[in-house]
Amino acid sequence: MPNLKDILTISVILFSIIDIVGSIPIIIDLKKKAGHIDSLKATIVAGVLMIAFLFIGEAILKLLGIDVESFSVAGAIIILIIGMEMILDRTFFKTDPTTPKTTSIVPLAFPLIAGAGSLTTILSLKAAYAQIDILIGIIINLVFVFIVLKSSNWLEKKIGKGGFDILRKVFGIILLSLAVKLLKENLFS
Repeated sequence: MPNLKDILTISVILFSIIDIVGSIPIIIDLKKKAGHIDSLKATIVAGVLMIAFLFIGEAILKLLGIDVESFSVAGAIIILIIGMEMILDRTFFKTDPTTPKTTSIVPLAFPLIAGAGSLTTILSLKAAYAQIDILIGIIINLVFVFIVLKSSNWLEKKIGKGGFDILRKVFGIILLSLAVKLLKENLFS
């Protein structure tokens, strides 16, 4: 049975990690370079990646001989670094956006939406939350991703750079808190 409180928590965590609102300047730049981004295609590809990782990510780890707790600690470190990026306005993870006709898939769907941070977070969340709640949280975020992709130009005009900076800092603090929680649960339990 889905737990509404957990779904809300998971949704906020994934929203912070995916950071689709903070990625609007990148999305707009990609649109300018590629001419067009297929919002539905990008959302579906990112969703397939995240949902597949929810269900088979653990099996892949077992195949590699990595336990979920170790992966969660590694994920917590990545989440910590992403949170620091958001708060300090520094880039630790660099991407090389390209502009072929596949822009909707690379770099938008992967790694911008369904990247290392979100996939690691999904597996980390499995250590603390029910799979159905995580799945619902992923779907909620995919709906939001699609809406943001469709309305990125309008959002850029309405929220402005200052608004994006504030949102980025707030979600950075949420991510740092999540990283500390995951580290405590997986290192000291």
